[in-house]
Amino acid sequence: MPLPAPTLDDRRWQDLVRDTLARVPAHTPEWTQLNESDPGVTLVELFAFLAESLLYRANRVPETSRAKFLRLLGLPLAPAAPAQGLVRFEGARADQPVPTLPARTELRAGSVAFRTTGAVDVLPIEARAFVKFRVTPDAADQRYYDLLYEAAGRDGAEIATYELRELDGRKPVALAGETVDGALWIALLAPPRTDARAVAAALAGKTLSLGLVPYVDEHPKTLSTTGRAAAAADAVTLIEYALPRLVATVPGEPPPALYTALAARGAVDVLAEPGTVELMLPARGDDIAHWTELDPLEAGVGDFPPALDDSAFAARVVTWLRVRPSTSAAASLLWAGVNVARIEQRVAIVNELIGEGDGQPDQVCMLARPGVVAESVVLDVVDSAGTTRWMPIDDLLAAGPEVRAVSALRSPSEAWIDPRPSEVFLVDAEAGRIRFGDGLRGRRPPRGARLVAQYDVCDGSAGNVAAGAINAGPGLPAGLKPSNPLPTWGGADAESAVDGEKRVSSFIRHRDRCVTADDFAEIALRAPGIAIARVEVLAAWHPDLGDAQPGDAPGVVTLMLVPRHDPRAPDAPMPDRAFIDALCRHLDPRRLVTTELVLRGPDYLPIWISVGITVAGGWTVPDVRDRVKARLRALLAPSRTDGATDLPGLERGWPLGRPVNRLELWAEVARVPGVLRVNGVLLADADGAEVDPELPLHGLQLPRIAGLSVESGDPLPIAALIGATGSGTGSGSGTGSGAGPILVPVPTVPPEC
Repeated sequence: MPLPAPTLDDRRWQDLVRDTLARVPAHTPEWTQLNESDPGVTLVELFAFLAESLLYRANRVPETSRAKFLRLLGLPLAPAAPAQGLVRFEGARADQPVPTLPARTELRAGSVAFRTTGAVDVLPIEARAFVKFRVTPDAADQRYYDLLYEAAGRDGAEIATYELRELDGRKPVALAGETVDGALWIALLAPPRTDARAVAAALAGKTLSLGLVPYVDEHPKTLSTTGRAAAAADAVTLIEYALPRLVATVPGEPPPALYTALAARGAVDVLAEPGTVELMLPARGDDIAHWTELDPLEAGVGDFPPALDDSAFAARVVTWLRVRPSTSAAASLLWAGVNVARIEQRVAIVNELIGEGDGQPDQVCMLARPGVVAESVVLDVVDSAGTTRWMPIDDLLAAGPEVRAVSALRSPSEAWIDPRPSEVFLVDAEAGRIRFGDGLRGRRPPRGARLVAQYDVCDGSAGNVAAGAINAGPGLPAGLKPSNPLPTWGGADAESAVDGEKRVSSFIRHRDRCVTADDFAEIALRAPGIAIARVEVLAAWHPDLGDAQPGDAPGVVTLMLVPRHDPRAPDAPMPDRAFIDALCRHLDPRRLVTTELVLRGPDYLPIWISVGITVAGGWTVPDVRDRVKARLRALLAPSRTDGATDLPGLERGWPLGRPVNRLELWAEVARVPGVLRVNGVLLADADGAEVDPELPLHGLQLPRIAGLSVESGDPLPIAALIGATGSGTGSGSGTGSGAGPILVPVPTVPPEC
């Protein structure tokens, strides 16, 4: 049973007045008039009112006390998180030196301040991103294109028609499936009324900052033991960035479509999250060019950049940047641009005097501003010996003593230095509190030393601003204009004491570490901002090992995740890429470094069910038929949001590895009120083959009802059910092991000018 909260005093105002007046004859017998008009009674009522207010406050646990209890447990409240985003700079001129904006350059969206996370060269160019979007013409148009581009074809080649579409940040494009060449084409444009060759000379030897925003959706993710930096390095190798390379040709012969790969460097995986890539441009301006004298039937054909219909726009093109991810990357992009920097919503606080050292153990100082970003806090201790930089630490128990004593465990001839830092402090970012050591675990600030702090603060969710809101910067060079092409994201307010209390019991059990299977499930379900309906933990099992059983893959933990809501498929919800990424960010710092964590959605196996029933008297056929369908859908549901069910063993949904038994379905139909007799139940797999008695499920497979028929009388044959519902959903078809035909992309002719 839960522990009851004690009540210090439950007396009310009437009780206090009555008890006080009852003591009058014993203490002051000469006081005989105890009616309401007596001045003494009035004073008693006044003090009873004050006492009742004090008792009310005493019986309540203030929020500061609750927060103190959480800190005693070592469970500080989560601080505010800064918003992130991408910002693009425009306005640089080719006749002036290229401006370089240093890291932490301040930008503003009204009163909300942002800072860049790295330096960026603002080159005198603009950019527009295009893709060769695959289109399929009708038979007559296809013959026309075959004849028109007959010279562009080769033996065994096929014409792949496309239309030019711009990547504008509103609709994503899957490069591998929706384009004819799997590439993103970025036109680098000279500013209006500026010579393109002068711009090319200004770009020589500079670093181009390319911003990419992927469309993260429907991709499983694995947290390996290599870390984020290694993942970013792997992503760089999965994408090729290239500029056109012009070579001398024989007169009368078409030029070859050759490209020069650029060296790329990135800090994040731009295929998984928005980020920037630094590209080193050629050292000579003559190497920054493109094909300008192509035949009209050569422009945009094959590996050449797409042809632009607007001649004024085409004249501004300095060169083309081809971004081609590997086919294994399955890249889908939403936006791309140049002169892009990553930003965070931060305000720098410098040289704030937070107090003086008193020489006492466990000294505590408070920061003046709320919304502290924990990793940004540093401290300068200024005393007679000079200025010393102290750094934050996660736990003062890991700090060394302020007096470096010789270890008694070592011989006098053996030199020994304690490697633990002592000039450290502990930061509670949510409370804005800094605590120092006690001398044995962390150094005490010297008496009289001035404590000067430098840190960043953020505005939490207020930093999530709309696209185009960032439009100014007090320190920008003249002429430069910033803008955020997409809304910023990731800003969150500090955690309240009420929410923090909800984490106490689970934190005491697992200390916010994923060790046991229950820890993985409980911590995943508590991930902020993610609505999870079901988590299944499969220890020592990897879904890519085929017929492996749990225990065959030591060091691997697989989580099968079912989201609470999926408007695209309410009956078969699947986690999208944003869902998986948010959960990865929550689980990554909480897992053991030796644990490989695999996050997947269910593998839905389509099944076909046909039921024939006889309806009892007094019941209508449509009502009973709907009840049977609802019962079967509830039985085979992948998750249950309310947790209440009369199906034993199915409280969380259909169990993994449990086969779908035809006789079990028969029994569930018979339990529906109004069903007099079950005439038959037919069960078929995805291909329509009838199964008797059961359909086995393996790995992460869960059943999904592809078609369900409930009829009065005999059950509808499976073939008729599939024909009425549509073609069956098989496990997929391959493209064959041999190489496919060579595709030659060609642009389509607009139907109207």
